[in-house]
Amino acid sequence: MSTEWMARGNCANSDPSVFFPSDGVGVEIARRICATCPVKSECLEHALVHRIDHGVWGGASERERRRILKRRRLASLAAAVSA
Repeated sequence: MSTEWMARGNCANSDPSVFFPSDGVGVEIARRICATCPVKSECLEHALVHRIDHGVWGGASERERRRILKRRRLASLAAAVSA
């Protein structure tokens, strides 16, 4: 997976520590930066594919990414069972 998109992200002009917050307020600050990012979906998908456990990626926290992956696994299992 190419990472050329990273240079076009809103985060390219921000301190990286903003995206690795220690509290919920920090997550909200990072999400505000991500909200208008032109590569938000690419960023989120990168974090999901590479199972990145820390930080805010594509506007999603660690917990949200775990939920997305769980939903995808369940959907894949359901599709396999019904096939």
